[in-house]
This record gives sequence, C-alpha cells and structure tokens, in this order.
Amino acid sequence: MNETVPPFLMTKTEVEKTEENRMKISIITVVYNQRVYIADAIESVLAQDYPDIEYIIVEGKSTDGTMDVIEPYRARIEKRNGKIVSEADKGLYDALNKGILLATGDYVGFVHADDVLYDKNVISRVVEHIKKTSCDVFYGDGIFTPAENIYVVIRNWISGSYSKTKVKWGWLPLHPTMYIRRQTYLENGLYDASYDTAGDTELLIRYLYNKSLKVAYLHSYIIRMRLGGKSTSIWNSQKIWREDVRAYHTNGLSSLAIIGKRLSKIQQFVCHRSFYGYYWRKVKRHFFKWFTKK
Repeated sequence: MNETVPPFLMTKTEVEKTEENRMKISIITVVYNQRVYIADAIESVLAQDYPDIEYIIVEGKSTDGTMDVIEPYRARIEKRNGKIVSEADKGLYDALNKGILLATGDYVGFVHADDVLYDKNVISRVVEHIKKTSCDVFYGDGIFTPAENIYVVIRNWISGSYSKTKVKWGWLPLHPTMYIRRQTYLENGLYDASYDTAGDTELLIRYLYNKSLKVAYLHSYIIRMRLGGKSTSIWNSQKIWREDVRAYHTNGLSSLAIIGKRLSKIQQFVCHRSFYGYYWRKVKRHFFKWFTKK
C-alpha cells in the first residue's frame, strides 16, 4: 500500500497494513544535569513530521532539576509510544546501552541532551534514504554551534563517503548523525561502558572496520551540536587522546590513525570566522580563572 494515500481513502485493513509496514525509528536522549538545554532537544524530536518515532529519555537522577523540565513532556512522549526512565546509571555509555535495550524501533539514533535535530524533516529524510539503500548503518552531516546560539556555525562536519581504508587512517562519521539497525546492535555488541569519552569511537571502529555491514551516507544535515561536551572540550584533550589510543588499539589499528582523525577535522573549522572568536573568548575566560586563583 502506498503510504502517500490519505487514511480516509483506505479501508481499515489497508490502514492497519500501512501502519504495520511503516519503519519505526527509536530516538534516545540520555541526560544528566542538563536543565538548561534539555527542552530544546525534546522539542526538536517532538516536532518531527515523521509519524512513527519512539522517543526514549534516559535520565540519570540529575541534581539540577532536569526532571522538572522533562516531566511536563511526559504525556506527549507517551502518547507517541515513548518512555521516560529516571534512574542512576554508570555513565554515558551505560545509559546509551540502556536506551538501546529499551528500544523497539527498526533503527536507533541519538539526540544528546544539549543537541537538536537540524530541522523538522530530518527523520523523514533519514527513513527515505534507509529504505532506498537497505543499509545497516546510516550517517549524514552535522554542524557545531556555540551553546548560546544554535544558528551560528563553528564547525561544519561534512562526513563524505565511507570506506574501510578511510577508517583505517582515522576517518569516522559524526556519531549523532547515525541511525543503526537495532538488530545490528544486538548482533555486534553495544557500547563499551568502561570508556568515558571514546565509547562511540570504539563502537564505530568495530562496526565500520572490523565488521562487514552495509553503510549508507546522505549528504544532508542531521544534527546541530552545541560545543562544550566531554568529547568536544579542548580542555579535556589529554583524556580524549588516551581513550582514543585504547579504542584504536583494541580494534587492531595504529595510533597513527588518531593523528589522521585530528587532521581530517581541520577543514571543519577554518572556513568559519566565528570559530576563531569563539575559541579566543574561551581561552581568555579560562586564563582569567587561572590567573585569579593565583
């Protein structure tokens, strides 16, 4: 049955068959102490024009009132067969795994608590491309923004085409643009929760280099990401480097791949003048804090 035919022109059997055959997308938001931005993430998911989205929020017992912001959305989320889980976890990747195991969709994606989907048509575009390619792993493009204005571009991440050779030399797609078949997670393993910042890097190398999965790229923006999280902080770089080394070595790749990974990102910054002002302000702010403590 053609899904473009309006329901009022279908029989009851045809409507049920159409709904049964429609691809379900599970979107997971993991949140801990993100009272300021969590509403933006939720609104961006609920605004999607694709009808069959299962939205799961995994909240880690925040202490800043995050649940007070989430709670008013409960009825809208549950009306669309979503769920809200609030319980302590063992970190980001433990919480992501919890969300995957709760999911019932055909494909699973993530919208982190301080990020938003690029526009209201994102999931429709994702589903259309997945249906066209029958892929196991989908990915696209994304932008990084300052926290205070999600319409200012600091980094422009155009992922480009996939190959195992590119992965070997450090290339990886942007994790929050990815929608992965739920069965692929169950058959190939979830995130290694012993990582603090590189659990997604380890899983992507494992899937894209060591497994033989069907991968599809859509040259289209999927996500707007606010800078300042653990994996994007310039002040957390030593820990990120150590965890990246472990992730690459675990999957049989050289540390040289990490250098390639860093170099591949340079072009994401240099074309945007807003990048230089953003990081100069951050450097001055951190220097001032350091100086006043002396």
